[in-house]
Amino acid sequence: MDTRQLAAFVAVVEKKSFSQAAERLGVTQPAVSLQIQALEKRLGVQLVDRSGRRVEPTEAGQRLYRNAQRVLAAEEQLYDELAETERITGRLELGASTGPGGSVVPVLLGELARTNPELSVALTVADTHRIVELVADRAVELGIVGFARRHRSVVFEPLFRDQVVLACPPDHRFAGKTISLDDLRGESLIFMQDGAGVREAIEDALRSAGVRTRDFDTRLELGLQESVRTAVEAGYGVTFSSRSAIEAALAAGTLAEAHVEGLEPARDIFLARSPGRALTRAAQAFLDLAGERLAS
Repeated sequence: MDTRQLAAFVAVVEKKSFSQAAERLGVTQPAVSLQIQALEKRLGVQLVDRSGRRVEPTEAGQRLYRNAQRVLAAEEQLYDELAETERITGRLELGASTGPGGSVVPVLLGELARTNPELSVALTVADTHRIVELVADRAVELGIVGFARRHRSVVFEPLFRDQVVLACPPDHRFAGKTISLDDLRGESLIFMQDGAGVREAIEDALRSAGVRTRDFDTRLELGLQESVRTAVEAGYGVTFSSRSAIEAALAAGTLAEAHVEGLEPARDIFLARSPGRALTRAAQAFLDLAGERLAS
């Protein structure tokens, strides 16, 4: 049964007037009359008495009126419940390695929280190994990491491609230039700790170029990305870094970038998740947003 016909009928009964019912519904009077006629034809009974100055329901119309009210109330409740499911609420817990966790991911989460005021978000930032373990233990719903570390309880999907550059102080002789591997051997090359995604990418790129990290002055190993960046800004060496992680420093002029001839390191940033875990609506909204903002 067409609920629009029921709504027109209820309005006529309550207003006792086709014109006032039309005004309530925001339609024309002929439209209301046609709805009532169609309903009477469908049910095979007369529903309203039009002979008097006011429109009154017939006996059949009174029975229908009581039931029509329940049907319309149920329809309104259904719409309310469906609208409720469209809202993203609750808490979203994510983990990210230091590269994406210090640059791209906070911006995405900020936008997600702003557009969903009933959603709270929490981000844990650590090295890739730790984030993968948190995903495996289901302590976080999703992880965004710098390399796909094999783990039987975690699956990895590429999320976006991240360029890796050589970062140096702005007044360094490498700043803005393309240098050779031999040039790099004469500098203090600051590394992140084992387990950092950028380090994995650089070690792979150096091996492909026929050299090893031991061929360079790598006496400084300073933990994670923030520590390494601080040391480079202070003039204690150079480092390979995710470009997205140092964009603000490049723009501010506290760091400069250089490139190494024959070395074009880049890495995929991966989404890590538990394969048997259904995504919440909040997690799916984050992935949809990431897909839009990070599309190349």
